[in-house]
Amino acid sequence: MSPSILNFVEAKDTFTAAITSALDIKNSKPLVHAFSHLPGNEAEKKSTLDQALRGFLELEIVKQADSDDFLALIYLSIDGVTEGVCSATTPFLLLGDVLDCLPLDQCDKIFSFVEKNVSTWKSNSFYSAGKNYLLRMCNDLLRRLSKSQNTVFCGRIQLFLARLFPLSEKSGLNLQSQFNLDNITVFNKNEQESTFGQRHLEEKEDGMDVEEGEMGDEDEPATCSIPIDYNLYRKFWTLQDYFRNPVQCYDKFSWMTFLKFSDETLAVFKSYKLDDTQASKRKLNELRTPGGEHVYFAKFLTSEKLMDLQLSDSNFRRHILLQYLILFQYLKGQVKFKSSSCVLNDDQCTWMEETTKLVYQLLRETPPDGEGFAAMVEHILNKEENWNSWKNEGCPSFVKERPAETKPTRPTRKRPAPKDFLGKGPDRKVFMGNDELTRLWNLSHDNMDACKSDNREFMPSLEDFFEEAIEQADPANMVEDEYKVVRNSNYGWRALRLLSRRSPHFFQPTNQQFKNLADYLENMVIKLAKELPKDLPSEEIKTGEEDDEDENGDTLLKQSSDSPDMQNKMVTNEQMDEVAVKLGGQWKTLAEHLEVKAVDLREIEADSEDAEMQAKMLLVAWQDRVGSQATVDNLVTALNTAGFAKIAEILTET
Repeated sequence: MSPSILNFVEAKDTFTAAITSALDIKNSKPLVHAFSHLPGNEAEKKSTLDQALRGFLELEIVKQADSDDFLALIYLSIDGVTEGVCSATTPFLLLGDVLDCLPLDQCDKIFSFVEKNVSTWKSNSFYSAGKNYLLRMCNDLLRRLSKSQNTVFCGRIQLFLARLFPLSEKSGLNLQSQFNLDNITVFNKNEQESTFGQRHLEEKEDGMDVEEGEMGDEDEPATCSIPIDYNLYRKFWTLQDYFRNPVQCYDKFSWMTFLKFSDETLAVFKSYKLDDTQASKRKLNELRTPGGEHVYFAKFLTSEKLMDLQLSDSNFRRHILLQYLILFQYLKGQVKFKSSSCVLNDDQCTWMEETTKLVYQLLRETPPDGEGFAAMVEHILNKEENWNSWKNEGCPSFVKERPAETKPTRPTRKRPAPKDFLGKGPDRKVFMGNDELTRLWNLSHDNMDACKSDNREFMPSLEDFFEEAIEQADPANMVEDEYKVVRNSNYGWRALRLLSRRSPHFFQPTNQQFKNLADYLENMVIKLAKELPKDLPSEEIKTGEEDDEDENGDTLLKQSSDSPDMQNKMVTNEQMDEVAVKLGGQWKTLAEHLEVKAVDLREIEADSEDAEMQAKMLLVAWQDRVGSQATVDNLVTALNTAGFAKIAEILTET
C-alpha cells in the first residue's frame, strides 16, 4: 500500500481553519490536532502550516486589523514552534511582514512585543534560526526611522540588539575602527551670504530692537573678549570635520589648522563664562516637556543667529568639550588597524596633554554639577581604554568555564605502592607474567639508562652513509647515473630519514626545482661533500649553479643559526605594515602558506577593497590564529616559501 500524499491546497485550508479556532480559544491545540491527522511527512506539513500562517497574516493586514490581532497570531506561531508543528523561522517571518506593512507609529507597539520577548529569542529553539532575521528586521527599521526625529526609537533598537547578541559578536564591534564619514555637519561657508553683517546693520537701523535671545539674557551675564563674527563661526563648525574623521590630524597641514581653530574656540569657552544661577536652572527646565521627560537633540543647529546662544548653553558646551576628549583618546590610543604613519610627535602630545587639562577644567566650571559631570566623563573614558585593549587582543571570550561539579564517590580501597609488588633495592625483579618478557624487562635495573646506552645508537653518521654516493658523484670516477646508489629507492628512503635527523639543509627553502628524488639527493650530496672532511673527494664536485645555490643556502643557514633571537622575536605592527605595503594585491599568494581559513579570506575581501589594507588584515588574522607563534622567523619562512624573498629580507634586516 503506497503512503498517503499531502494535498497542499486542502491542507492549507485545513490549517487556516485550525488557525481561526486556535485564535478564538487562545490555544495551539487545534493546530496540533490538524497537524497530526493530515497525511504526508513532517517537513511537508510544517511548510504548509508556515504558508497558512503567512497567508492568514496577509488577510489581517489587508483588513487593517488591530495590532493585538497581529501579536496574537505571532504568539500562536511561537507556540507552534514549541509544539514542533511549524518551522523555527516562522515567528520572525511574521514579524518582518508586519513591520514592513505597518506605518512607523504602529511599529512602536509591535517592537515593544519584540523587546519584551528577548529571552524567548535567545533560547535554544529560536536563537540560531532567528538571529539573522531579527538583525535584518532591526536594520530595515533603522533605515526607515529619522535619527533626529525618532531618536528614542533608534536607541531602543540598538539596545535590543545589544541584549540579543553576545558581547563578542563580530558584527557589532567595529574591529577595523572605521568612522561614520557620512555624518557631515552643514553650515554656511560663504561669507558673502553671512547674516552677521546684515544683523549688525539691522540693529543699527532699528536702534534698540534686538531679537529676543540673540545677544544674551539679562539674567545671564556673559562676557567674551573675542567677537562673535563670521570668522569665529566658520572656524568653530569646521572643527566638526576633524571630530568626524580624526585621521586628518596625522597630516601636518591639517593638524596646524586644527590646532589654530581649537585654540580660538577654547579661548572663547574660557572667556565666555556661564553663570550657575536662575538662568541656568530656567534653561534646564526649558529642556523638559510638561510631562517631565528629557528632550534630546541629536543634531547640531548651525544657524548663525544661534551662535551666541549656543556659546552660553551648558548642554551644547559639554557636547563640544566631550568631542575633544574622545578625539584625543583615539589619537593617543593603541589601535590595531591604525597605520604605521599615524604617529604623533612630541609637540603634538604635549599640546594634547595641556589641552586635555583645560577641557576638564572647563567641564568642571560648566553648570549644573560640573564637578560630577567631569568625574563621570573621566571614568567612562578610562573604561573605554579597557574596551580598546580587549579589541586589540582579538576579542577573547568573557565567558569563563565553570568547574565541573564534583560528585561524592564511595571510598575506594588504597592502591598498593609500586615498591610493594616490584620489590625493593637494586636486586628487585619485575614479573611481567611471562618468562621471556620478565627476562627482557630485567636485563637492566634502569630501563631509561639502558635506552640511552651507546650500543643502542643505530643511526649512521652522514660521512659513513654518504661516502659511496660522494665518490660516485665525482666526475673523475666516471660512474654512470643508472649505477649510482642515489637511484636506488631503498637507499633514497633511508637517506631522507637520515637527512631529516642530521642535516640542516633538509629544512632550508630553495627555489630549485627537482624532477625526482634522485636529482634531489645528488644536489644534497654535493652540498654535504663541501662540508665533510677534506680527505673525501669533494673539491672537484662544483658547478656554477650549485655554488650560487649553496651560497644562498649558507646565507639562510647563517641567518637562522647566527640570530637565535629572530626565532623568538614577535612580529611588530610596523613590520606588518611594511610587509603589507610590499605585498599589495599579491596577499592571496601568501595566504596559502600562512594557512589562513577560507572564511577569514572572504571576510577580508568583504571588509575592505584596498589591497594594502587587505594584506594588513591577512597578517593580523594570522597573528590572532597562531598567537605566540607569530614570530619573525615563521613569517620569513612563509614569505620565502611563497616566493617573496625580497620582502623577507626587510624583516631580516630590521
